[in-house]
Amino acid sequence: MNAAAEARLSELDRVLDAREFTADLAAELFAVADLLTGQTQLRNAVADPTSSADQRRELASAVLGSRVSADAAAVAGEAAALKWGSPANLVAALERQGVRTLFGTAQVAGRLDSVEEELFRFARSVAGSPELRAALDDRNAPVAARQQLIGDLLADRAKPETVALAQRAAAVQTRSFEAVLDEYLKLAAAAQQRALAVVTVAVPLSAAQKARLMAALSRQLGRPVSLQVLIDPAVLGGARVRVGDEVIEGTVAGRLAAAEHELTK
Repeated sequence: MNAAAEARLSELDRVLDAREFTADLAAELFAVADLLTGQTQLRNAVADPTSSADQRRELASAVLGSRVSADAAAVAGEAAALKWGSPANLVAALERQGVRTLFGTAQVAGRLDSVEEELFRFARSVAGSPELRAALDDRNAPVAARQQLIGDLLADRAKPETVALAQRAAAVQTRSFEAVLDEYLKLAAAAQQRALAVVTVAVPLSAAQKARLMAALSRQLGRPVSLQVLIDPAVLGGARVRVGDEVIEGTVAGRLAAAEHELTK
C-alpha cells in the first residue's frame, strides 16, 4: 500500500474514532458496504473521481438519508469524499471501518485480547480442517448458510464480537475466509498499537517464556507485540516467528533444511 492510500485510510480512521463504537454502528457500516457492492451504478457514482468531494459526500447523504444513524452517515459520507482509486477500494474502506468498530467495541468492554485470541484460534481450526475450509470458501453456498455454520460452531464459545467478525469474514467474496481473518487480526493488533507476531513452536510456551519472547520482539521491532502461538511438532525445537511478511527462522527443522540446501547447491 502506498503512502497516499495509507493517508486516506488514516483520515477515515480518525473520522470513525471520533464516534462511539457500538455493534449497531458496525452493522450499519457493513450494510452500506453491502449496498454499494450490490448496486454497481451507485457504487461507481459515489466513487466517481470526476465529481467533487462535496458532490460525492452529498450523494452518499442523499442515498442513505435516514436509513442509518448520523454516525454511520458521517463515516460513509467522508469515505465517499475521499478518492480511493476505484469503487472497490471505497467498499473495502467502509468494510475496514465496520471491522474496526467491532474491535473498538470489544476494547471498550475490556475484551479485545479475548476476541483477538478467539479469532486466531478459529482461523487455525479452519486452516486445519479441509472440510470446514471448503465449506466456508464455497461461493456457491448462500452467505447466510455459511454464517449460520459459524454461529453454530461458536455458539456459547466466543465473545459476540468474535462471532460477528467471523460471520462477516464469511460474507467477503474476494478472498478466502482464512485470508480475511488474517487481515482482521492485523487490525486487532493495530487497535492496541501492536505488531502481530505469529510464533510456531514444537511445544506450548510457559507464561515466562512468552513474556521473554514478547519483550525480545518488542525491543527488536521498536513497539509492543501481540503474540499468537502455534504448536507444530515438526519444527523440532526453537521457534519460527512471522511478523507481516518477515520470517525469523530459529527452528531446528529450519536450520537442518538450510544446511541441506547448502550441501546440495
